[in-house]
Amino acid sequence: MAGAGISTASGIPDFRTPGSGLYDNLEKYNVPYPEAIFDIDYFTYNPEPFFALARELYPGKYKPNVAHYFLRLLHEKGLLLRCYTQNIDGLERMAGIPPEKLVEAHGTFSTASCHLCYTPYPAKEAQDCIMNGNSPRCNVCYGVVKPDIVFFGEDLPKSFSNFSKDFPKADLLIVMGTSLEIEPFANIVHAVRPNVPRLLINRDLVGPFKNKPSRRTDVVELGELCEVIRKFMSALNWQTDMDDVIKSQKL
Repeated sequence: MAGAGISTASGIPDFRTPGSGLYDNLEKYNVPYPEAIFDIDYFTYNPEPFFALARELYPGKYKPNVAHYFLRLLHEKGLLLRCYTQNIDGLERMAGIPPEKLVEAHGTFSTASCHLCYTPYPAKEAQDCIMNGNSPRCNVCYGVVKPDIVFFGEDLPKSFSNFSKDFPKADLLIVMGTSLEIEPFANIVHAVRPNVPRLLINRDLVGPFKNKPSRRTDVVELGELCEVIRKFMSALNWQTDMDDVIKSQKL
């Protein structure tokens, strides 16, 4: 399970860190309240604030970091059953994690559709239109087209429901860079079997990891995410493997 904290080292702000988080720095988007930028009703009324943010977040401006390549390395070693991510930045894909290994719970820029009738729209055309400061329009109902990012008031993608099959299969759950505050994503942390270790790699204690007493099989490693992962790479003697993965993806 991955959240916005795995992308901060790539230069993308998370949502809720006081002072530096996205929700504390939305003045330039002129929205009435922070969550409005991802509110489907507000988008219907005024899509421009989201499009302004989208112009900054569209894949290509930012690059994966050690946290993303750690997930890729788990895949290369046959250890990654699935990556459930809250992120919309596409950096897991850029790191080389196959789409079938990804569940992008809060949506993706890789597809687009009309927000009213849900007719699919070419993602590259939508991106070009938005990047040029325009609003793409549906060819069927003339509604505003948006990337398939999940807004407040919208359903999560159907693939998210696969957690009910995936999590009982897991023999380890790694939780990285998330506040575990947004449902229903936060709640799936409980879907692994009771005897399965849950490893939190995070800046702060979150969700059930704050409970006292915690699960006997819960393990917590707090700190700066990339530093913690580098420690793991050293302990596992995976540094060369990690270097090879990063070099291969940058070719």
